[in-house]
Amino acid sequence: MIDNDISHQIQHQLEQAVNHKTPVKLCAGNSKNFYGRKAVGDTLDMSAHRGVINYEPTELVITVRAGTPLKELQQILDAENQTFGFEPPSYGDTATIGGTIACNLSGPRRAFAGSARDFVLGSKIINGKAEQLHFGGEVMKNVAGYDVSRLMCGAMGTLGALLELSIKVIPKPESELTLVHELTATESLKKVHQFGRQALPISATCFDANKLYFRLSGSAGALTAARKLIGGDEVASGDNYWQQLKEQQSTFFKTDQNIWRLSLVSNAPILNLSGKTLYEWNGAQRWLVSDEDETVIRNKVAKQGGHAVCFRQHKKTEHVFHPLETGLFKMHRQLKQAFDPDSLLNPGRIYADL
Repeated sequence: MIDNDISHQIQHQLEQAVNHKTPVKLCAGNSKNFYGRKAVGDTLDMSAHRGVINYEPTELVITVRAGTPLKELQQILDAENQTFGFEPPSYGDTATIGGTIACNLSGPRRAFAGSARDFVLGSKIINGKAEQLHFGGEVMKNVAGYDVSRLMCGAMGTLGALLELSIKVIPKPESELTLVHELTATESLKKVHQFGRQALPISATCFDANKLYFRLSGSAGALTAARKLIGGDEVASGDNYWQQLKEQQSTFFKTDQNIWRLSLVSNAPILNLSGKTLYEWNGAQRWLVSDEDETVIRNKVAKQGGHAVCFRQHKKTEHVFHPLETGLFKMHRQLKQAFDPDSLLNPGRIYADL
């Protein structure tokens, strides 16, 4: 009853916003408040809408309220030797599962297991008309038709306030091992693609400061065989290395310059940009620490078919997210119009005109 009361309170507040055409700023843990454009409007706190609705470990699916702390969920999954396959970063102890999915954030395992979006099976939201809507299901076979739940991933609350999520989970690996090589960036990209074409238990890669790291996950026997093939030195504190990378606590991210997230095809060439670059996901995700002009960065990334986001702004940029082409922007506007016709939910959070 208490949880129903909270969801009704959220819906009532949105009804009032709709009636008065008042913009609403959605928030919960605020651990991702740095990401995206500045939110405006009356605050709608979602943090009280929390708790596990259903979790059956044998089904590998957990259904939760969006305000549930990510840390709490990870502890619940740990007890059953399970985990989130997309290895979500939290950027703080207050992080919630709703904020994580709304930002579509994935960690080092993403290139090998899938993104946050790939693990969402269903959702319940309140749209910009203050209507409760339910999409998808709680098992894979129930997900049919238009997969609207995945639209919520990365929408950053601009299409609806997340109430509930059903997410697929995976068993934790039996064993993990981290190996490191001393290489150049060019040599590293070549090596990750060489091994990426083989059936090896690689679950993460990272190149930073002339060191290429491989994480292997699986049975002890599989790790022993893969280690002989991949070579390199074992990293004694491998778990700590990937945790710091995921949470952006490593030395690379300690800067007063802008931190850019570059999304490219994994075999894109090394870009001639000032600053320093860290390569994840076999080269598909590249973090750039630089004060280079944003137009220069985006033009070079776009020429390779990618896009650039100013993930952490220490010096203001004109655009946080990569500007959309006319046709794609039109599609985004149509989606916004369908879910939030008066543009009341997190207006301008991603793009100024949405």
